Amino acid sequence: MFSLIDNHPLLVGTAFLLLDIAVWHGVPPEQRVARLLARISAFVLFSWVLISAGLSPLQPAPWPDDLALNLMATILEIIWWLFAARLLTVVIGTLLIQRNGHTGRLLQDVIGAAIFLVAIVGAAAYVMQLPVKGLLATSGAMAIVVGLALQSTLSDVFSGIVLNTTKPYQIDDWISIDGTEGKVIDIDWRATRLLTSQSSLVVIPNSVAAKAKIINLSRPANVHGVSILIQVPTQVRPQRVLDALDRALQGTSALMISPRPKVSVKSASVEFMEYEACGFINTMENKGEVRNLLFDLAHRHLEAAGVVWNSDIANQPWTRQRTLLEEVKVFRSLSSEDKDQLSLKMLPVEYPAGQVILALGAVSEHLLIIGTGVVSALIPSNGALVEAGRMGPGEIMGEENIITEGTSEAEFRTLTTCILFRIDKEAIRAGVEQRSEVKAALTKLQHYRQRASQSLLLQKPAEIKRGGFLNWLHKK
Repeated sequence: MFSLIDNHPLLVGTAFLLLDIAVWHGVPPEQRVARLLARISAFVLFSWVLISAGLSPLQPAPWPDDLALNLMATILEIIWWLFAARLLTVVIGTLLIQRNGHTGRLLQDVIGAAIFLVAIVGAAAYVMQLPVKGLLATSGAMAIVVGLALQSTLSDVFSGIVLNTTKPYQIDDWISIDGTEGKVIDIDWRATRLLTSQSSLVVIPNSVAAKAKIINLSRPANVHGVSILIQVPTQVRPQRVLDALDRALQGTSALMISPRPKVSVKSASVEFMEYEACGFINTMENKGEVRNLLFDLAHRHLEAAGVVWNSDIANQPWTRQRTLLEEVKVFRSLSSEDKDQLSLKMLPVEYPAGQVILALGAVSEHLLIIGTGVVSALIPSNGALVEAGRMGPGEIMGEENIITEGTSEAEFRTLTTCILFRIDKEAIRAGVEQRSEVKAALTKLQHYRQRASQSLLLQKPAEIKRGGFLNWLHKK
């Protein structure tokens, strides 16, 4: 081996270079430490071979009389400088990746470019004996010309370095840049790429992002705000609206308990007052779904509080009972006259917060319709009762005994002060016999609740969070 190095050092050095390339591409990229150690070993062996051959990267090749040998030696010395630059770049890149992850990639590229530039200048000065001062002067003039031509691109590059250093956002964060909201999928030399909720790709230049107002919706982790804005005529007393919107926020288990949801007045004009209802969720994936649900709950609870936007309904001389029947889906097949008659049989009952309306396994003698407030539905799981969903105005309970003489499969407990309307089961049964559509709707609702309850318990037997069963009693 040593004799081979002594007789053919340049060939051995070339072999070590090829071996380094083969190992670098052969070792999987995930094994960064192994690749780094292999590259360091190859560089040390390559340097040893050059020194053994009498070559020094700090001096020109020592065989000016042998043109071929001198050319090959010069090439290997230049490669040594590039090899050293590449090794240093890999070491710095490994350290940046371990510390900053993907965000260190752009900084790694910039540092690598600077290191290679130094290596090229060093090779030109020591190996090729070129006048570096003149070369640097010429390069500086060229750099000014190129910099002026690429001013916008360079602005994006340096802005990208600032963004990667300060890290206002990272890959997979949900952010908003000047109103453009999306998920960060890439940050490169020139731009930041966002994937919007409509699956559209938005490319924002780094120079624009660095100067823009950035809202990182993913920080702090697992706490993300979701809010809705509601405009209500100024004639409506604000406290009535605030109470209704507060019940709307309590009407869904999708919102986190802490931080606590809140309602506030945002602005006021001559015609309208604007209210904001704000809560928090632990994932951004269902933000749109939760916002839609909050709008629906806000409308229902505001309508239950007497805030009506529909002029046709507002001009109707209806009682609260009659108006409520328009929201109950199982009674939609009834004629207006039938609803008028049925509303006369609805008796209001007020329940304080925390009271059981219908116990698990109880037999209800009435069909119960929620007029105002929020009711929690709890089902048995592993010997305890867990919340399966929350109900609001227009939703019903106690249909089991109306159809099949069954008992309640859940416990219904008030979360807020509630007003419920009772309809005697005999009156409902008489209507069911005359209206097959009502019977079919009640049967469908009961079957849906049973299937949803079983599915929920099978999927999450230990702890039930918001899922497909959130709207357990939302369909009527």
